[in-house]
Amino acid sequence: MSESSENTVAGSHAVTTSSRLASVDALRGFVMFWIIGGQWIFGSLDKIFDCPATRFISTQLQHVKWEGFRFEDLIMPLFLFIVGVAMPFSFGKRIARGDSKKQLYYHVVKRVVILWILGMMVQGNLLKYDLSKLQLYSNTLQSIAAGYLIASIAMLHLGKVCQILLAVMLMLLFWILMTCVPVPGYGPGVLTPEGNLAVYLDKLILGPFRPPLTYTWILSSMTFGSTVMLGVMAGYLLRSERKQVTKIIGLLAAGIACLVLGLIWNDSFPIIKYLWTSSFVLYAAGWCYLLLALFYLLIDVWGLKKCAFGLVVIGMNAIAVYVSTRLFDFRLIGDIFVGGLAKWLGSCNDLVRGVAGFSVIWLILYWMYRKKTFIKI
Repeated sequence: MSESSENTVAGSHAVTTSSRLASVDALRGFVMFWIIGGQWIFGSLDKIFDCPATRFISTQLQHVKWEGFRFEDLIMPLFLFIVGVAMPFSFGKRIARGDSKKQLYYHVVKRVVILWILGMMVQGNLLKYDLSKLQLYSNTLQSIAAGYLIASIAMLHLGKVCQILLAVMLMLLFWILMTCVPVPGYGPGVLTPEGNLAVYLDKLILGPFRPPLTYTWILSSMTFGSTVMLGVMAGYLLRSERKQVTKIIGLLAAGIACLVLGLIWNDSFPIIKYLWTSSFVLYAAGWCYLLLALFYLLIDVWGLKKCAFGLVVIGMNAIAVYVSTRLFDFRLIGDIFVGGLAKWLGSCNDLVRGVAGFSVIWLILYWMYRKKTFIKI
């Protein structure tokens, strides 16, 4: 590894490489809360109250059909973004303990492979042991693997400015390809669910192993990388020796800039999560930066760590709980305790089931936290 790239990853020697920001763990826990139980709980409120506020919440917890953006569309990019935020800390720690470039690459490749296999387990039908149903590239964990690989290579070989330029170039290249390359039977620039270049390439490359969804994966890996790398930039800022107020201002400025640029780009290249368009990358990253600024201010600057404890417990075992909740329905375990109440609960039954199922998950995670059992990849 060159001296310049090593300094880029490790940052200033005065920063404690083993330091861990509670705000990052809490924000990761915030993401996982919505994945493992928040949707159950808040999605059930409209059945009880049936008012404009609960209808708004219910709508925000559903993906847009194609173009546009709702809260639910933020969860996946926020997951990828936080992976990027943590990378300067984890890479810096490994470099500080003397890991070579070869060792770093071994760790990166191993993590990518594990994430890929886990993704096939939770959504790719790997555990059905039926080749006709296998899906090779179909899950959030695999998009994380692709983005993490791109960001890792960039961090190990490029300076910070070049890393930013690469993230921008990937977004620009994706835009050019999607709008200029003709798709057989449709022509260039078509962004319908079946007529776009990304879905055409998925069908061409993945063939029968492509998931029957409107999400795209092969070409969209470029913009997955951009999302993770935008998180890396936030990680560099948080790990630097700059004053806390400067870090908050930097995150806020980046967030506002990304939101504005994403909305401007939306006019010519729509915000579409299923394609992970470049405008979507920027718009989602804008909200990610703003949320990170808020969590950093509240937790690491103002010291409200006790208030975030419940989220930290989740965030410390994010991958483990994601996989487990994709493989098992914890509401069924919760039903052991509250299932008999259904005949009295009426419209509140889904809410009680959701709370019970989430409580089971959280208590398991709390036990792991107390035992200092953190499953890392």
